[in-house]
Amino acid sequence: MSKIRFGVQIHPQHVAWKDYLAAAQRYDEMGVDTIFNWDHFFPLYGPEDAPMNEMMGDFKMPAGREAWHFEAWTSLTALAMGTKHAEVGCLVTCNSYRNPQLLADMARTVDHISGGRLILGIGSGWYEKDYVEYGYEFGTAPSWLQDLKRDLPILRDRWSKLTPPPTRPIPILVGGGGEKVTLRIVAEHAQIWNGFGPPDQFKRKNGILDGHCQEIGRNPKEIERSVGISVKEIDNLPAYVEAGAEHIIVMLGTPFDAQPVEKLLAWRDRL
Repeated sequence: MSKIRFGVQIHPQHVAWKDYLAAAQRYDEMGVDTIFNWDHFFPLYGPEDAPMNEMMGDFKMPAGREAWHFEAWTSLTALAMGTKHAEVGCLVTCNSYRNPQLLADMARTVDHISGGRLILGIGSGWYEKDYVEYGYEFGTAPSWLQDLKRDLPILRDRWSKLTPPPTRPIPILVGGGGEKVTLRIVAEHAQIWNGFGPPDQFKRKNGILDGHCQEIGRNPKEIERSVGISVKEIDNLPAYVEAGAEHIIVMLGTPFDAQPVEKLLAWRDRL
């Protein structure tokens, strides 16, 4: 079995910054392979109308922090400076929120700050509140995907023009499970694909991605397969590996407990 990578997505909501950074530094010292935040402007669970309450149903929101949230790329810069070992990135950047040439320059800069540890995670966007509250045109799922397909070549071209250039070919992670368009974009542009469970669904989409790669003449093995899981799914790791997962990312909210990460790393070390 090839090495399985393990990471954490630390949710930048309902938390003081000092505690957020301390959690990232602790996980980095524990030996995780990757550390991610996300690119939203408001909490995704906790308040009554938040869209991820069902997934994070066991979350206990700290009193007085119901609306606390931090922006993704400024936070990511601080994570790059505050950690030493793990690769860092957004899971995922919303393509709609930034000009692709600016995003390329931001990514190149964080790549240098991190010493070549940046993963550019990107997706098409989805959370209506982010768009409406910050004045972006909401659009539609098809229009977001067409924008992503248009912007990724622009972004990559800007990397070739920047001085100094990135320290390495920055890996692009594309998140999403749309079978006809999103997975085609992954096949054409990404080095990492991130999907979600359950394992049978992840396995099926893995096969669809393989098919897109074959259609365009790309070796499917060039794309790492990652999956985001909740803490409740940690005991299901073997099923995800059997489904093709090569990179497993556990999604963590406050309080940032070390126990789930310890379980992940102990399982990795037994492989």
